[in-house]
Amino acid sequence: MADWNTLEQELEQLKKEGRYRPLTVWESGSNAWMTLKGRSVLQMSSNNYLGLTNHPRMKKAAIQAIDKYGVGSGSVRTITGTLDIQHYFELELARFKGTEAALVFQSGFTANQGVLGSLLGAEDVVISDELNHASIIDGIRLTKAHRKVFAHKNMDQLEAALQASAGFKKRIVVTDGVFSMDGDIAPLPTIVELAEKYDAFVYVDDAHASGVLGKNGKGSTDHFGLHGRVHIQIGTLSKAIGAVGGYVACDQILKDYLIHKARPFLFSTSQVPAVTATCFAAIRVLQQSGDLIEKLWENATYFRSKVQALGFNTGMSETPIIPIIVGNPALTMKFSDLLLQEGVFAQGIVYPTVAMDKGRVRFIITAKHTREDLDFALNALHHAGRQLSLI
Repeated sequence: MADWNTLEQELEQLKKEGRYRPLTVWESGSNAWMTLKGRSVLQMSSNNYLGLTNHPRMKKAAIQAIDKYGVGSGSVRTITGTLDIQHYFELELARFKGTEAALVFQSGFTANQGVLGSLLGAEDVVISDELNHASIIDGIRLTKAHRKVFAHKNMDQLEAALQASAGFKKRIVVTDGVFSMDGDIAPLPTIVELAEKYDAFVYVDDAHASGVLGKNGKGSTDHFGLHGRVHIQIGTLSKAIGAVGGYVACDQILKDYLIHKARPFLFSTSQVPAVTATCFAAIRVLQQSGDLIEKLWENATYFRSKVQALGFNTGMSETPIIPIIVGNPALTMKFSDLLLQEGVFAQGIVYPTVAMDKGRVRFIITAKHTREDLDFALNALHHAGRQLSLI
């Protein structure tokens, strides 16, 4: 009989440290207000930045795709073939991102695993920001490449790492466009300049920048006007786009290479037609209206300024990701629980997702939050913060 005693002991230790958290079971779909145990609660942890999960054009597109294609894709695309809707979506996605080509994966996580795992070998080096997402870290671990890590956004350390990497075959600098735990933006122009100086590739994960930064949400490359200078753009279809999936936007040679080499693409069934249709509709919504993104940033600016005025520490936030830094893991989770009692769902995030002394309650502002919603959350923050002597 299998013995799970060690697992049980680890779980008990998590509980003692205040880091144990059961899954929250909602009784309604993703929206600004959701139902939890029959109670209406303000959702402030969702990556649904633009509220597209319930957009009528996207729901209609999904229903039409099911009617035409059914609910599944059959197999991996290299075996069963590519549906025309998948082909045309990738063409549209490439146009949106300003690249020659795009390739869709099952998630942003598998996109990072597939691209990094395919590109990097024992003769190569990858140079990574220390606060890059776990999917980047795991993707790098899958390779035999040499690894160098620079302190968060420290361009002097990046240059030193590039200088020391001249003997490698390929040099790839990897960074998030927007960092998911702190909500700050990568210094992409400087990264690109340094990479060009030392003949390195630039790889940007725009999971939290797609639909948020740049014209019509085209991402950090567009935000900084760096088209043609960023070699690899990774994105997700699971956050601002409102559905699920990931992609790489790149040149045609890299796409063709990944089709033959990227293991998540080769060995996992492709995105289902209804999801592809939904993502297709979302990209068109973004290109036809900037109102949602304007509202998103208006809300984020208002909320951040009010949170700071209350006396909370929002760290390096400069996007709709607004963490309130608490520190101690147990206190962080208690703060989150008190907010829920006040009717606000904002998840506490603690070690190992962040450093042990950097626990935070992370708020994500969306375009669907009203001013009344934000004021409701601010009032809850004031009450809970006073109760725990955080402010």
